[in-house]
Amino acid sequence: MRVTIPVCRRAYIQPYINYVTAVDSAPPAFRIGHTRPVSTAALSPSHDDHGPGRKPSISREDILTAALKLLGPHRSVSSLSLREVAREAGIAPNSFYRHFRDMDELAVALIDLAGRSLRRIIGEARQRAAGGKRSVVRSSVEAFMEQLRADDTLLHVLLREGTVGSDAFKQAVDRELGFFEEELRLDLIRLARLDHATLHEPALAAKAITRLVFAVGGTAMDLPREKDPELIDQLSSMVRMIVTGARTLRADEGRGDR
Repeated sequence: MRVTIPVCRRAYIQPYINYVTAVDSAPPAFRIGHTRPVSTAALSPSHDDHGPGRKPSISREDILTAALKLLGPHRSVSSLSLREVAREAGIAPNSFYRHFRDMDELAVALIDLAGRSLRRIIGEARQRAAGGKRSVVRSSVEAFMEQLRADDTLLHVLLREGTVGSDAFKQAVDRELGFFEEELRLDLIRLARLDHATLHEPALAAKAITRLVFAVGGTAMDLPREKDPELIDQLSSMVRMIVTGARTLRADEGRGDR
């Protein structure tokens, strides 16, 4: 007996008829039984509720990159909203929580990333200077200023969040500065030994230099580039004064002076 399907129902089930026809006519390798099982998750509605322009999946690094795009010399991480970052990343706001608990955790991750990036850059500058005849102090200061003027958003994060961010941000910045100070302390001791000298409290000298450089960097962000040569000269001289003072104090201690 032939069954007549109403037009309205025929339109509804036609895609399934087409699918069965396609499977029957496909090569064996493409028929059911020869394919890998389909995950039921792929058939269920997405929990991301993807809309137009939204990405089906995203990594932690993608979200960090999206946040960095929204920042600038005069925009702090603390001013960003979760929805704003999600929109820039092309994801639904709920997807954000798969990678970060909240915006504070995102900000701390940005600060950590900024610290690692800048330590690498300054470390490479010191190594280049140590391998040549250039001043390690001046080379490090120049590398710092070059990154500042290169519109390095990561450096701006470090310079801004230490003064305007939340307590969590400030603690993260202090932690990164502590890493800088420890690396610099080791460098100061090494350089002093090359000159057959020692330092008075090298950790304190490293802290003084680090805090000075970042304070000047925060000021330089609001100054024109034409001021850079003067700032580099002044900052290099101030760093040398700290190093010379630490060496002199150590020498005075050796002579019994107070």
